[in-house]
Amino acid sequence: MSIPILETCRKRKRRPKLFGLHSFAEPGCPINPTGPFRDNIRIFLKQCAEPEDYCVKGMPLWCTLLVRDKSCVVPLYTIEEGVNHSLNPFCDHCRCTGWGNHLVSKRKYHVVIPNDRDWNKPLEDNVLNIHSHLLHGLIHCNGFGHLLCINGIEGGSKYLYGREIMDLWDRICEILKARKISVEDASKKHGMDLRLLHGVAYGHTWFGRWGYKFCRGSYGVSEENYDRAIEILSSQKLDKIIQDFSDREQSRQIKCMVQHYRDLSESQLVTIRDLFKFMLTIKSRSALQKKLVAATAAPSASVQKNSIRISFHKKDNSKEKYLRCKRFTSVIAHMDSRWPAKRLEFAAEVIVDALKQNKSEVGHGGMTRQDLRDAARMHIGDTGLLDYVLKSMNNVIVGCHIVRRGINSARVLEYTIDDVDPVKDLKLLEATEEIRQKPLPDLLPAPAPVPGTDVYNDVVYLYNNTLLNYPESELLELATQAVLDSKHFVKDRPFRDEDDQLLRFFCQVMPGLFDAENMATETSPAGELVMVPLHATVFDLKQAAEKALRDTYCIMDKFVVTEVDNLGEMEDTDVLFGALESGAEILVRGSGIDLDSNLKHEGGADNWIVRCECGARDDDGERMIACDICEVWQHTRCCGIEDSEAVPPLFVCPGCCTSFGPPMTNSPLEFQCSDDLLLDSATMYGMDYEYDNCIGLLQ
Repeated sequence: MSIPILETCRKRKRRPKLFGLHSFAEPGCPINPTGPFRDNIRIFLKQCAEPEDYCVKGMPLWCTLLVRDKSCVVPLYTIEEGVNHSLNPFCDHCRCTGWGNHLVSKRKYHVVIPNDRDWNKPLEDNVLNIHSHLLHGLIHCNGFGHLLCINGIEGGSKYLYGREIMDLWDRICEILKARKISVEDASKKHGMDLRLLHGVAYGHTWFGRWGYKFCRGSYGVSEENYDRAIEILSSQKLDKIIQDFSDREQSRQIKCMVQHYRDLSESQLVTIRDLFKFMLTIKSRSALQKKLVAATAAPSASVQKNSIRISFHKKDNSKEKYLRCKRFTSVIAHMDSRWPAKRLEFAAEVIVDALKQNKSEVGHGGMTRQDLRDAARMHIGDTGLLDYVLKSMNNVIVGCHIVRRGINSARVLEYTIDDVDPVKDLKLLEATEEIRQKPLPDLLPAPAPVPGTDVYNDVVYLYNNTLLNYPESELLELATQAVLDSKHFVKDRPFRDEDDQLLRFFCQVMPGLFDAENMATETSPAGELVMVPLHATVFDLKQAAEKALRDTYCIMDKFVVTEVDNLGEMEDTDVLFGALESGAEILVRGSGIDLDSNLKHEGGADNWIVRCECGARDDDGERMIACDICEVWQHTRCCGIEDSEAVPPLFVCPGCCTSFGPPMTNSPLEFQCSDDLLLDSATMYGMDYEYDNCIGLLQ
């Protein structure tokens, strides 16, 4: 495998630098910078990376070669995006994380490990818009950043596990002194949202292993709501679950599963957290056992298995071909889904349209799961719905098309589409469906899966029943929704003063210097780290603060510091040592801020007003709609607009409707709910309820 940087080094007659994948960015290896991120990244690029001899859309890039083993060299690219010349100067990730008030940084640094199949190719111009990278992280030059993409073995890599990539990213952020890194956790496995599964099992998401904690929730979910929801879900007693399912068809299976894993565990399993945590611990052992069994299998058996597989592939009997196919409407009729059949059918039609369009443009091949999902998201915002439908689409017929799923040559899940003859083939399909559905009295019903045969299947079964479809529990339903509505997590790196001969201060511009109409003064921009020697004077501090702010923010390019607010009557020639403690925050005054610039806040120049009934007062990345009268934005979900529905051309919010006429009076509705349910549910979502009125809760 020839990585482009190797060719570049050969042309320059230079030996490339090689670093160990698992030791790179350990403390002191290969560098040990002690300054702010804006300076540390420059040291990193100078000492740990080689510049490529090409650019990506005018952006320079560097490559660091990481050796995993003798046969695997991983390219780690760093791309510097200058905001003044960027097509996307603002940061949507900052806006959705709650950092929209941050001033626009001058530079963004993208850290990218491409997919394995692209290691021997130069990066393309659309590299920043691809979601199949093994790693894609973005860090602004002020040290605030975002983890955008992680894909390991299950995401298409042949060599790297997700944990390896995450460990590497965490070490890079640590050695470069990144201040805060956010991540939007929408990761799934076997159709399960990992933020829900791991939240119940461990009390934190998968990213929580590396210190990522709750940052903000969508739809008005606060940290208190999130913590309470996790507590409610994880504290369910197993005996109570068995009792609640006693009159349902899942009763016997759940009881057998609980008993099976209780017998395996050396410690007592009391709650659903105990059970999930134990199952996720032993599933890795079972996977290892399967690998050992496969490795020790007789060669003759594997040869025989392959020959049988080949003989099946050669057989092209059309009747057998369609015996394996089902109408999608028949498939969903037997699915226990929380979405109505019409929404599932609509999602399937959108997926088919995307496959048809791709086939007409490309002419051959199919679409990877990620590409197909991205194409469908242009029309459907509910990613959970899309994942659910994609999981169900294999050998299914939608309209006059067959959708098939398989693994392509790059070992990535791929969907293809074939046309069906509307006369001949559909009649054959109907005949085979009739055969399939005909009762067979001589055959015994298929036995239920034996607990312990596949641990992950057991986890999926319990996840779907005890977390998503718990019988008749509004409280648990609200708790589950609160966790699923919490996607934004952040890792905050606390400040640590170094044991050297330098003073460090966090310099912040006085909020009063900004125009009250054009700048968000309710939250001051983050302070910048500046360093001066122990014997530095007040004037030296002013110069250092001025240089740091000019180097970091677009509107500070000509900023001049005239006063440090914390130093009282001290003169420019006075020595700082003893007057301020290292690590203190200082406020500076000055002139030269470009208030007319368009590059002010990372959230963009538009001043959106968000005021939704769920409590949201800021953009959280979810689908929204603006009232055509008051221009206030609200969530479409909170307005009763399904994700599968198009946004109406004219929308008037309830508040403006009331101003045109008196509200309609509905007949009173009576619900029988326990007092604890009402109080707990109201507390969870931060809403005020009347004691005897739970209409809002059950909407």
